[in-house]
Amino acid sequence: MRIGEIAAAVGLTTRAIRHYHHLGLLPEPARRPNGYREYGLREAILLARVRRLTELGLGLDEVRDVLADDVGRELTEVLAELDDDLARQEADIRARRERLAELLQMSREGLLPGEGPVSPGLAELFGRFSPAESATAAKDLEHLALFDATADPDRRDRIYQALSELADDPELAARLRELYARMDDIADASPDDPRVEPLGKDLAAIVPDDLLAALVHGGEGREDGSPARTDPGPGSAFGEAFLDDFAPAQAAAVREMLTVLTGRTGWTP
Repeated sequence: MRIGEIAAAVGLTTRAIRHYHHLGLLPEPARRPNGYREYGLREAILLARVRRLTELGLGLDEVRDVLADDVGRELTEVLAELDDDLARQEADIRARRERLAELLQMSREGLLPGEGPVSPGLAELFGRFSPAESATAAKDLEHLALFDATADPDRRDRIYQALSELADDPELAARLRELYARMDDIADASPDDPRVEPLGKDLAAIVPDDLLAALVHGGEGREDGSPARTDPGPGSAFGEAFLDDFAPAQAAAVREMLTVLTGRTGWTP
């Protein structure tokens, strides 16, 4: 992605991103032959995290400390200091304090993910899907944290509800763990590995209709007619960056999954 594309994806301005480069919050990415910066999903995840922390009221120096040090320990300390400050402010920031209290409790219990802070809905999902079981599962949680920072709240809540129901079904949850293990197994395989196509079909099969409906209908833009912030389609710059975050065989399996889901709905991602 170019700087304008990643800025649109995470809801920042290009000026802010250049400022983060200047401050050392965001490392300089590789450049194309024409000199333009080339951003990937790793940079998008980092920018989404910076945005979420600044929205909570942290200054950029505090954000730098959180990014540089151990997240579970340092984030708790910084949020606790912010909570003390918010307690002295007016009632119109009460909702922020309540959100902050949730994050502090998660940190003390060791439940706050490295990509946090995140919305309450995603925090609940992180508690149900353990990233320690699978490298692919951990990657998916990173992707969800990026989605959490960029998606419209209504669409986000519908998708989280569908994912919660998936987690609550023991058979589906076991099937999901099996699929994650199969994705891990092809991390070093070639895209034409015979395991890729059936895995992509099985990934599509586990997507319930209500989750698919939320993905499809939520991707048409906001209620005011403006486009959705993030275009996840594989033909878009953001979609290609998403696929590039996977190993080649894993990306091929995800493409096969999208092909099958397209056939189920008639939706063109």
